[in-house]
Amino acid sequence: MEPGAQGQRRDVLAFFLLVGFAGVMYAVPGEWIPALAPLRLALLTSGLAAGLMVMRRLGKAEPLYFDGARGIALLAFSSLAFCSVAWSVNPDVTRFQGVELLKLTAIYLTLVNVITNSKRLAAVCAAMVLGAIVTSIGVINWYIVGENMVEGFRSRWVGVYADPNHMAMNMVVVVPLAVAFVARKSTPWFFRILCGASAILSVVAIVLSHSRGGFIGLSVAMALWAIREKRRMQAIVLGTVFVLGLAVFAPKSFWQRNETVTSFHEDASAMGRVYAWQVASRMSLDKPLLGVGAGGFRYAWFEYAPPEAHRAYVAHNIFLDVIGELGWIGLLCFLVFSGGAVGGAAAASADSEMGWLARALLASVAGYLICDLFSGYILSAHCYVLFGLAASAQRIAQARERALAVGRQPAMNQVPTATWEGSGHAA
Repeated sequence: MEPGAQGQRRDVLAFFLLVGFAGVMYAVPGEWIPALAPLRLALLTSGLAAGLMVMRRLGKAEPLYFDGARGIALLAFSSLAFCSVAWSVNPDVTRFQGVELLKLTAIYLTLVNVITNSKRLAAVCAAMVLGAIVTSIGVINWYIVGENMVEGFRSRWVGVYADPNHMAMNMVVVVPLAVAFVARKSTPWFFRILCGASAILSVVAIVLSHSRGGFIGLSVAMALWAIREKRRMQAIVLGTVFVLGLAVFAPKSFWQRNETVTSFHEDASAMGRVYAWQVASRMSLDKPLLGVGAGGFRYAWFEYAPPEAHRAYVAHNIFLDVIGELGWIGLLCFLVFSGGAVGGAAAASADSEMGWLARALLASVAGYLICDLFSGYILSAHCYVLFGLAASAQRIAQARERALAVGRQPAMNQVPTATWEGSGHAA
């Protein structure tokens, strides 16, 4: 096999592995099929995709694309987390978190190097939407059975979805994507049905989680999608159906829990967040530049918590978590990274070919970040995959714009032999 053909084959295989990883990330088969647990499918698919991407780049003597300031900020962020072992309140936890962040950074860089055209971008998003069906069914089934509830009424599932808040914010990601596929005329009817089912089931799962942050994030995401969608009347109709369905089918306990927002001082969960935010503030005042070390928030809790806070909580806000653990330097890196993802999706929204999907990604990013104001999950693969897709959308749109400026089609979309082959890579 010729070197060029071999490199192209590795590139295509890396793409399919990324599609598999996106589906596995939601379906988590290793968590409910014991025989698959030893395979660690998420690590296997993402690791092989990254390896093949690097081999392809080395084989063709192409430089690795680091995604400009956004990617450099992520590299600096994960490197700072790993180096914070030197000053951490719990070096073992910090070492683990640093390694995990480096893995997530590798996934992000793999995405921006392999997702080189709009069809690939759509395929990965579709895999997430379909995988979410499995997650939602698991959440709904646990609610019906009435076992393993948090606080006696909040549903969840297995693995990373065992925390109702974490599960809800990950479901928020797929709803705008699923609705965008449904709204697009060229989507095949059978896939429209699957995406419609995924959107409905995801919303049900969010409701059954009773996550206040998830509800707010979903509302913001869908409102933003409806406002920016070019076919605005259709978007408004879909949004209205969503609101009516939520009002009619949400259980009474869902509305009761959301009403506690106005009386947060009487709610233990809400007060836990207040205490956590106070702790983050005191950590920042004590160690403003570098924080207490990655993953050290709960281990430094009692040194900074008020006397009435008898239980250690997570930060419940990803930005305060970052500033407490990695200081203002870490926060600056994370803001450049996350802000770049928002800007990337917004910039790609105007693209005539894939703007429909970029607008959905923008809504998903916005909804996810809103959820992160009430949660703090630095080690969430969903975050880095979502931001990687937003960055890829911008890169594809930029390449298309440059190509159209000189009167030709983008090189990365000129695929004469196979739909998924990425023979051209943007610089």
